[in-house]
Amino acid sequence: MTRDADFNKGENGLIPAIVQDSKTRIVLMMGYMNKEALDKTQSTGLVTFFSRSKQRLWTKGESSGHVLKLVDLKIDCDKDTILIKAKPQGPTCHTGSDTCWDESNDRNLGFLSELEGIISQRQQNASSESSYVASLFEKGINKIAQKVGEEAVETVIEAKDSNDELFLNESADLVFHLMVLLRAKGFGLDDVVEVLENRHK
Repeated sequence: MTRDADFNKGENGLIPAIVQDSKTRIVLMMGYMNKEALDKTQSTGLVTFFSRSKQRLWTKGESSGHVLKLVDLKIDCDKDTILIKAKPQGPTCHTGSDTCWDESNDRNLGFLSELEGIISQRQQNASSESSYVASLFEKGINKIAQKVGEEAVETVIEAKDSNDELFLNESADLVFHLMVLLRAKGFGLDDVVEVLENRHK
């Protein structure tokens, strides 16, 4: 935390605290904190708010067990809002939803996440006669792994030349076939990202 919160700016000494999943960056919920709630959050490592309905400190998940484990927190430039990065231990919302906006708390890798969904759909529902992806799955893991190897070699070859367009196209082919291979092995890009994150610690 680079600055101190100014609780005098909030009504009754309360300022908003926005909770974001430290991995997916999805906003999970918003609550209110006073100084005591912030101090308890930092001392226990569990996100704690001041409940306006209960009129007391309230540790998220104290009844359900779905606590929010503190990873990091920052105070905004006006010193009147807290951004909390946390690891949720189960659904965040009391309704059972991942977030209080009824959103799924899945890591969003942009178009790659969309492409993963398409690959999964092709694997489950498409015909090998009409879908290249389905035909790869039908041929089995050895054929898919072979394609990844071929695309890797072609990417290396293009990397040594000066045609950037060909290099990027081969790189795209490599990533695509690797995603198919991951799916065939029961994994996804999220699993790879998690390994990279663990190495970074």
